[in-house]
Order: sequence, then structure tokens, then C-alpha cells
Amino acid sequence: MATKETGNTAEKKVLIGIVDSGYGFAHSPLTGVDQVRVTQSFSFDDGIVTGPVTDDQLGHGSALLEVIAEQAPDAEFAIAQIFSKRLSTTPAQVAAAIDWLVEQGAAVINLSLGLRNDRDNLRIACEKAIAAGVILCASTPAKGDPVYPAAYPGVFRMTGDARCRVDQISCLRTQYADFGGYVKARNGVIGASAGCAQMAGHIGRYLNEAGDTSMQAVDSWLQQQADFFGAEVRFPDAKQSQSQ
Repeated sequence: MATKETGNTAEKKVLIGIVDSGYGFAHSPLTGVDQVRVTQSFSFDDGIVTGPVTDDQLGHGSALLEVIAEQAPDAEFAIAQIFSKRLSTTPAQVAAAIDWLVEQGAAVINLSLGLRNDRDNLRIACEKAIAAGVILCASTPAKGDPVYPAAYPGVFRMTGDARCRVDQISCLRTQYADFGGYVKARNGVIGASAGCAQMAGHIGRYLNEAGDTSMQAVDSWLQQQADFFGAEVRFPDAKQSQSQ
């Protein structure tokens, strides 16, 4: 958690990390967001270079940061920029981004992305983050083949759920996903990416209200807050119950 001076006291605020395309849109109330650009280069031994950020050309990260900030208005934010002109990245970039955010003291990291292949460097970065007590939220399709890092043990598999309004949560508990959230954000960002950011924001708000930071406690809290249980169905108006 980050510490911010307020009067004569030091108030701890949850730091939420975001791995995406950066941040920046007009008329935003958010200022002072820490950012770093993570790029791949074959000129260095580890292939990874960090440096100053560039403009958010895609608007993807900006839209998702806005979503998270709406859910967790008292949080602070740090962004590791891995996307530039396309939503394309490598496991090494994502791993380095996670490592940097852990170093910044992120309590929650939003990963609205999914890679098809398991790679040691990405798995190890996730394991280190989880061991450090960081909550990882990664997007996953509501159905289909597993993607990484969502498929790693200890990572919350988040997706979008058309039943949910912006303030609602679905507890899915399917073979594909754990929880779902509202499916729309700005800049045309929809689906699992938006749903994952919603869930990261919900968790950030919970932690900022002095919630238990363990994965088990977060999981239990999300279940308690859920408006829908089980897989999404055709008739979203009725609240469903999940058989245990």
C-alpha cells in the first residue's frame, strides 16, 4: 500500500497496478499516476528495457483505469505500459511489468490481457507476486481455451458478465472463470477486459476499507457481494442461486 500524508497523519491508500497501454484522456480527475514503459529489446541480456512512457495510443489502459478508479476512488495507481500501437505483447514484457508493480508496492494488479502459451518467466513473476501478498486479477474468456496469466494457480480469473450493472458482481465458479463484472468501458473496450477491471476496482475498494488482504478473504468477500451465481443465462433479471 502507498502512504499519503494527510494533515498530521499518514493515511495508507491501496496502490492498484495496471498492466496495459498507459494512461491519459481529456478532463480526467486523476493526476500523479506513476507509469513506466516496459519494452522488449534484443540489445540487452534480459531482453527487457524500462523507460519513459509514451502517449496511450490505444485508449485501452486509459479506459480501464477510469473503470477501476470509479470503483475504488480512494486508491492510488501505477501503470506498467506494455502496449503501444497494438494489443500485442510478450510473456517477458508482462512478467517485467508485474515485477515492477510489485516493487512499487501494488496490493492489486489488473491484467486485462490473455496469452495463449504458458511461459516460465511469466509463471514465476506471478508466483513471486502472489507470495508477496499481491492480488492478481487477469481476464479470461467466459468460455474457451485457458489463457495466461489467468490460468495460473492463485490468480483470479475475471471476465465480463452481461447480467451485471456497473455496481454488480457475478460469482461464476465455472471451469473458465471465477467472477464477472460489467462489460463496458470507454474507448470501445468491452467484454473480459472491462469485466476484469471492474473486479479489480471492487477489490481495491474493499482493501481500501481495511479489508483482509489474503486471497481467501478477498474471494469470500466477492462471493458475499455477488448479485448473480453460476454461469450467465438468457434471463438476467432474476437473481440466481448456486448449488454448493
